[in-house]
Amino acid sequence: MAEADTERDESDRDAAFRRRSLGEIESARSRHMWTRSAVHAADDVVITGQWDGTVAAFDLDSLEPRWSVEHPNHAAGIATLGGGETESEKTAVVAGRGDTGTIAAYDLETGETRWRYDTADDVGEPGMDSVFYLPYVVALEVDDGDGDDRLYAAARRYERDGETRRWHSTVLAFDADGSVRWRYEADASPVAIDLRDDGERLAVGYNRCTGDHDNGLVVLEACATTESSRNGGGETAGGGGDLAWTWDPGTEGDRRVGDVSFDGDSIAVSSHGDKRGYLLESGGAERWAVDLAVETEIGGETLYAYPNHAHASDGRIAFVTGNTYAEESRETENRHPNEHRIVAFDEDGDVLWDAELRGFVHELATDGATIIAPCAQNFRVRDPDTHAIRRFDLESGEGGLERLEGIATAATIDGGTVAAIEEPVAYHDDGKTRGKYAVRVGSLEQ
Repeated sequence: MAEADTERDESDRDAAFRRRSLGEIESARSRHMWTRSAVHAADDVVITGQWDGTVAAFDLDSLEPRWSVEHPNHAAGIATLGGGETESEKTAVVAGRGDTGTIAAYDLETGETRWRYDTADDVGEPGMDSVFYLPYVVALEVDDGDGDDRLYAAARRYERDGETRRWHSTVLAFDADGSVRWRYEADASPVAIDLRDDGERLAVGYNRCTGDHDNGLVVLEACATTESSRNGGGETAGGGGDLAWTWDPGTEGDRRVGDVSFDGDSIAVSSHGDKRGYLLESGGAERWAVDLAVETEIGGETLYAYPNHAHASDGRIAFVTGNTYAEESRETENRHPNEHRIVAFDEDGDVLWDAELRGFVHELATDGATIIAPCAQNFRVRDPDTHAIRRFDLESGEGGLERLEGIATAATIDGGTVAAIEEPVAYHDDGKTRGKYAVRVGSLEQ
């Protein structure tokens, strides 16, 4: 993949992003941290979620505050959901990480709480006072295609007893008023969900499979109407959330899938099991598979990197890889040649283009053919030039960037508007703090 890299003029910059301070947060260090911030743009507002639980809405043009509320947990994800026929009935749905794993809907205009659901009732309460053990709503997906708006969410909780590790998880389907349509439970760790364009099926990617559930990808029937059906650990249930089909990379160990993305009936899958990218037909037949950051011998070490993200649209598929790791140790001075890269393929599996990202990407923001990659630090090289909001066209690879002093950790795109979260970072070997905690907003049309 590295040989196909396309040189780009990094002077092709997007217009400067406006900044709005979000107060204070502990600086990130050399290694990237867990998700601490969220951002979402919708209509004429940009909404931010912060590690202290603050959820705030700002005017999209002036960045003046509209409203602010305190979410019960760390605010880790945001989506907007229509609650009726008028704009005034829309809500900002916030996913949380904390004791209760709360999903809450706030009036988009006023911030008033519309409804609340605690996923800890499904996945259990934390067994230890540690971030990694807290119930965590890892993903939200909205279906607003037919006026009957629905919300899908994936939540998980981790626990460990000696050498025994367990995951408890549930995928939930909500109506706009917060009532639960169905549940799908498994003893595995979901990492991503994606809804087919017609709203009929939901893909769920499982990153860790340590129990009875043994499939990295599960595709569910999304539009059933039975309330609160449970499947008791991954098998087909009656009513809502019925199992349509499954797929797995078939690799040893508990690592399975990093991300999933529908394109029509096909699904692009990034595999943590074998560090490859797949395009699957409906039913799970493998149309093709490509090496992304597979095990490679360099300097006497076996190195690899995880493919963390996938995005598919109109017969074009992009994958994003993350940090270098060594097979025998997570410490290495060497680097995998395909770490921190984005590569796009056509529907036949041929490379269209690829490019360096240089820093770790916590998430992708996408809108059809536009990809926004918020790039954070690269702890192997600790180069501040990696800090940027990068933009790519899925078809051509053309794009631009906005360099940041701090690291970019979250992003959103809504039409021509791009917003991202900047967090401060202090590398362990120079003692300098770079950047501020802020939301950055720009336009692709400028």
